[in-house]
Formats: sequence, C-alpha cells, structure tokens
Amino acid sequence: MVLRTVFRAVIMGPPGSGKGTVSDRITKSFGLKHISSGDILRANIEAKTELGLLMKSCIDQGQLVPDDVISRLILSNLRNIEQSSWLLDGFPRTVSQAEALESVCNVDTVINLNVPFVTIKDRLTSRWVHLASGRVYNTHFNPPTVPGIDDVTGEALTQRDDDKPDTVTRRLKGYEHQTQPVLEYYRSKGVLETFSGTETNKIWPHVQAYLARKIPSSSGGQAAAGKA
Repeated sequence: MVLRTVFRAVIMGPPGSGKGTVSDRITKSFGLKHISSGDILRANIEAKTELGLLMKSCIDQGQLVPDDVISRLILSNLRNIEQSSWLLDGFPRTVSQAEALESVCNVDTVINLNVPFVTIKDRLTSRWVHLASGRVYNTHFNPPTVPGIDDVTGEALTQRDDDKPDTVTRRLKGYEHQTQPVLEYYRSKGVLETFSGTETNKIWPHVQAYLARKIPSSSGGQAAAGKA
C-alpha cells in the first residue's frame, strides 16, 4: 500500500505498555516506516560514528546523552527519508527534543498509550528467563511446567534486574516525570491522541480506527494479531 501524502506520527508509552506490538501493527497496516531511536543509537555506537563515539563516552561515564546530540542523530536520519511516511518510536523524550523535531518537520499525530502502572508492573514482574537460551516465561500466560525451572534444561530461571518490582517502579516513575511535559507540549499543539486500557488487543482496534480516519488513502487493513 502506498500513501498519497507523507504522514508522520510519534508513538509514546511507558516500558511494558505494548508499544512494540502496537508499532508493529501500525507499520504493517498503514505502510509507515518504523523509526526506532534505540536502533539508531545502537547502530551508530557499533559503527563508531562521531556521534556514536560521543554517546558511548557519555554512557560509559554514567552520564545522560545531551539532548542536542540525540536530536542531531535522529534528525539526520529523518532527513534521509523526508519523502517517506514514518512512525517515530523513542523520540522525543524531552520538550527540547520535541522542539528540535518541530523545527524540521510537522508531526501529524502523537499516539499515547495510557496503560495503568499497576497493570504494567504486574506484566513486567511476571517475566522470568532462562539466561543460557533466552527462553522467556510469564507466570500469568506462559508459565514453566515447574515454577522457577526451565522446561527444557531443568535449570533455574532468573528474573532480569529490569523486571524486578523495585526497578520497574523506578523506571515507570522516571518515565512519567520525563515525558509528562512532552505530552503537554503535544496536547497544546492539538496533535496528541491518548488510548487507554489494560490489554493491547483491546486498545489496538481504537488506534487502527483513528489512523484509518487520519490517513484516508489507507485501507486500514488488519495487522497480524500478537500478544501484548
């Protein structure tokens, strides 16, 4: 499917909100190119570009990468695809970054996934992994046969630090503190659309219907179903 006009969207949501699943369905249903800031950062660090080396230096020293460095990196990638319609994921994270993005292009819509923190915390803290193989279990919908034990090897499962309750709470509070001003910025621009719920499969039809109205030339085709 080819869009008749360039359409630019940003998706926002805390870790564990189902953002990856929704992003995948949007790109498949509406033909938008998925732009992940995390992928761009990792690629530049691995390629040892000038900005990549600068970011690695900040990260190695435990410092936050400056807004202007992140913005330069993401915006240079966006300029390379200025004739494409895209869905931007992971950027902007601050008002300064949002203003930098606004300086080079107009964002048509910002999709905000509003999932209760208690739901996300329950979702993330239920994950356990077998480190050697990477097998992931969830105590709610994909539990191991024997609690705490890998089905294949019989070895003990581990909970990643990022999935431990205290860490999850800290990450969610940090996200809320950092991104609330960004949401207010886009709300003032009249482009923020918030979708609330506890299940990705129930949120998705509303996102799909909204985008089908925003992108008249698209068919709004069904994306493959997937788990949150």
